Amino acid sequence: MTVTSAGLLLYRIDDTGLLEVWLVHPGGPYWAGKDDAAWSVPKGEYGDEEEPRDVALREFEEECGFAAPDVPLTLLGRYKQPSGKIVSVYTGATTTDLQFSSSNMFDLEWPPRSAIVQQFPEVDAAQWWSLPEAEVKLHKGQRPILEGLRAHLDNVGSRYRTE
Repeated sequence: MTVTSAGLLLYRIDDTGLLEVWLVHPGGPYWAGKDDAAWSVPKGEYGDEEEPRDVALREFEEECGFAAPDVPLTLLGRYKQPSGKIVSVYTGATTTDLQFSSSNMFDLEWPPRSAIVQQFPEVDAAQWWSLPEAEVKLHKGQRPILEGLRAHLDNVGSRYRTE
């Protein structure tokens, strides 16, 4: 059975035309101190009974600590990850100045095999990145999403710059 996930890639184009995307950094001890190729689109898994768009909005709120801005969303595409997971990514433009608040928590036995269960935030940071920065920060398996965003913006005639 294929694991499915849904995410929301918000973007903004500032007054100078610079295109930026909103990404999250996973929390927990495994990701502590990792930066390049560690960031992600806010996303989460879903089952057959759930609508991917609804899951993308829910996961955004759980991981960022606030509801996504009420903007029109477009399905950017479905992206197969190296793990085999399929991620449905929605995108929308915002002018809202987003500020990371907090994230939901998860339990993890840490250190491994210690029988000590600790709580960690699912996400420990979120921020805007220019496309060249995002291409370095984003998980390698999610980088094709940025190409999808460029193609989408070009199709709708958006004017933007990446540097």
